Amino acid sequence: MDISRVDLNLLVYLDVLLREKNVTKAANHLGITQPAMSNGLRRLRDLFGDPLLVRTSEGMTATERAAELQPLVRGILSDIEQAVQEKTPFSSQDSQRVFRIMASDYAESCLMPRVLRRIRQEAPNVTLDVLTPSDVSFQDVEQGRLDMAINRFDKIPQSFHQKTLWTEYFACLMNVRNPILQDPFTLDSYLEASHIWVSKTGFGVGVGVNPKDVQRLGWVDEALGLMGRKRRISVFTRHYQVAMLLAEQHDLIATLPSRAAWLQKDNPNLVIKPPPFDVPPFELKMAWSPLLQHNADHQWLRRLVAEVAEEVDEEFAEFGRQFESAEPDGPHRSER
Repeated sequence: MDISRVDLNLLVYLDVLLREKNVTKAANHLGITQPAMSNGLRRLRDLFGDPLLVRTSEGMTATERAAELQPLVRGILSDIEQAVQEKTPFSSQDSQRVFRIMASDYAESCLMPRVLRRIRQEAPNVTLDVLTPSDVSFQDVEQGRLDMAINRFDKIPQSFHQKTLWTEYFACLMNVRNPILQDPFTLDSYLEASHIWVSKTGFGVGVGVNPKDVQRLGWVDEALGLMGRKRRISVFTRHYQVAMLLAEQHDLIATLPSRAAWLQKDNPNLVIKPPPFDVPPFELKMAWSPLLQHNADHQWLRRLVAEVAEEVDEEFAEFGRQFESAEPDGPHRSER
């Protein structure tokens, strides 16, 4: 195919059509008529030899070929936008921009207070809007409506840029008067206790949990399930701060990411211990749209978040070594 004969405007049409999956909405987005967009879709179908969008009971659905093309087209247009965009340096002291960040409850507790402190120091007129995973979708990130998502991701679209902020292990948080502390903290004594469950959060609106469905309960219960064991969960919560408060009750244990437990290191009512079994670590990542990769404002934000995460990691390092090196069921486990 001779590329000089291809109308590159058709790629813009295709990008919007695959995003909206509706000819009328795509036309409105581009400020053209519906017949013009329909004609553009017809030309795209001729160009690629594929229907691209087909009508189903759920509306217009992208074909397999269209799904393959979507990230490629988005990347091409992003590069073109970058090439023609005027370079303007970001002035943190003068900027009045609003940055929107989706952060899981865990990330919001462990990272965002420090991020906000740095932003207020370096960019006093910038506003930070922190959203929850249920507020947004991957599409919001992809289209640049959201500046960044900070979470632990099972899957992430290939078009996204991402950076690992830190690797996280798990800790047990409990009252200093919890009866379990009268004996060695072993797997058996752990399983005899009552537990607080904290959700692993992803995109989308959450629903109630089924205590019998171990595969959907998350990291801790999946690790126990692999050993053929199961803990007794007395309360389910979606908030790490709530779990930490509930752990002050005399007979409950909260098993949660160790940096979250670390927030309670100075609480005289609580003890922090490594779990008496192996829970695989996970990575906290920040992810963003390719549309924002070269944006000067966004580059400043990414650099700031990464620097703050590194500071947290350095401060946590000494405390965290006991969780990284602890062996399951070890009698040597110590309090903080």
